[in-house]
Amino acid sequence: MTRVERRCGSRSGLVAVTAALAATTALTANAGTWAGVVRSDEGDALAGVMVRLTDKVSGISESVFTDPNGAFEITTRLEGELHLRLRTPYYRDVAITVDTPGTDLELAMVPMSDEREISESLPAAYHFGSLPFETGEDALFNRHQFQRDCLTCHQMGNPLTRFPRTPEGWVETIRRMHAYLGNFDAELRDRRSVLLSKGFDGEPLAVRPEFPIDESLYRTRIIEYRMERGIVPHDAIVNPHDGLIYTVDQGADHMAVTDPATGQTEYVSQSGGGMAYRVFGSVAGEIAVFNGRNGPHSLALGPDRKYYVTNTSTNSIGVFNPATRKWEPSHKIGGRAIYPHTIRFDADGIAWYTLAGSEQVGNLDPETGDTKLVNLPRVKPGGISRGTTPYGIDIEPDTGMVWYTRLFGDKIGRIDPKTLEVTEYDSPVRGPRRMRFDADGILWVTGYSDGALARIDPDGFESTVYAMPGFAAGFRPAPYALGVHPDTGDIWINENMTDRMYRFIPAEERFVVYPVPLSGTYTRDVDFTADGKACMSNNPVPAAALEGGVLQLICIDVVRTEVSAL
Repeated sequence: MTRVERRCGSRSGLVAVTAALAATTALTANAGTWAGVVRSDEGDALAGVMVRLTDKVSGISESVFTDPNGAFEITTRLEGELHLRLRTPYYRDVAITVDTPGTDLELAMVPMSDEREISESLPAAYHFGSLPFETGEDALFNRHQFQRDCLTCHQMGNPLTRFPRTPEGWVETIRRMHAYLGNFDAELRDRRSVLLSKGFDGEPLAVRPEFPIDESLYRTRIIEYRMERGIVPHDAIVNPHDGLIYTVDQGADHMAVTDPATGQTEYVSQSGGGMAYRVFGSVAGEIAVFNGRNGPHSLALGPDRKYYVTNTSTNSIGVFNPATRKWEPSHKIGGRAIYPHTIRFDADGIAWYTLAGSEQVGNLDPETGDTKLVNLPRVKPGGISRGTTPYGIDIEPDTGMVWYTRLFGDKIGRIDPKTLEVTEYDSPVRGPRRMRFDADGILWVTGYSDGALARIDPDGFESTVYAMPGFAAGFRPAPYALGVHPDTGDIWINENMTDRMYRFIPAEERFVVYPVPLSGTYTRDVDFTADGKACMSNNPVPAAALEGGVLQLICIDVVRTEVSAL
């Protein structure tokens, strides 16, 4: 019997744990099983507790969840000294060190009791959502406008951004943030500064969100891969040909190539080595660190099996060859193009991309290098922004039509790829962000301002809007992007304020939520492995906003295999 005492971050007090660590026979030469039961300090079984094993040497973590009896089991190839952590809402974390597989672990969790302790444990959504927003649909600082203005690139309401300060203490930060939106109005700057000072006053929150536990959680496994050299590892996609995960880092100016079988990542500089940083300050240190050379943001696999990348700093389309692990010469876009954003390929091998800073959509023929720019109709931006920010883009599978969103314009548009004729529609959700078509030709769009998911039939633009659960009355999630699972058709949604991923099951019209291992999580796109895992990069800005301060890849497996792929 081993008695362990350990402090575990701001969520935990001093916790005493009694663990029976019995050796077992490994399933293979390098696989072992950890299993046991988690109860409250009063002896009641706790369901839905996240049980996380971490190898600090490799940076790989694996998590599972306890069943209704409080039981869990992790069979993994992780070995050596591992760190086991328990986490569930309203209980203090438990952390122990284990080095020998054991199947009769007995672990107890102590509930939080102090109001401030509970408040500090809540995700950013509840601190942000408690701000004294202005009311009225036309108010510039109402909740949905505030959410779009202030959560577009990072969280607000996390520990880095919610510490108390005077209105004057907010002014410089708000001046800089408003400038990113093209707004230099001093009165609006001061007005928002007062609102934030009143809202983030350091007092504990009274709200107590109720997080549901879906039965699928009991067979879910989450795998994390550490990315030590990441600054803003923005979009990550799985290569169908080699099974590796390719991530473009907008801050570090590189392609990160991760092997999920080993957890090892290779970093290939787009700048030929060396960095030239532009640093922007923040409310607490750095809010963003961007490389001044290329700024790779989004990527898509072309028919030539090369990755085509939107370079936000050089207004070009970069080319990365996975076969050689080398960058090839970029394609300059030209014209008045500013900030190429999201990129997708059509069936004819043409790359289409949004231009967030110049109200355009562009295309590139990789074979010839020819580019075309489509000027979008004039639209009045919402809120205080001076632009509409063309954002998400995807290709309708049956017709080849190119669809896009305008985040600050509340518009969804369609471009005929042959004639380049543009048709725009009022978005059924506010703050339409990233979009994807499913196999049936239905368009799915995230509504960032509303915390909603839109289902749109492009034939007639008929839509259904699903409000995503906020887990407490009056609080809304912030859905950034989504992906359609190629096997199940489920819609996986990157939500960035609740420390959870959402899965929408269209046939049942219901949401399932999955807690993620680290607080401060901010993910921007999702893709899928051949065996069905949903994978994404975790890249809050700055990295210090993420628990532990090291960015990562996350893969969620809802049909857990007997032994992990590690």
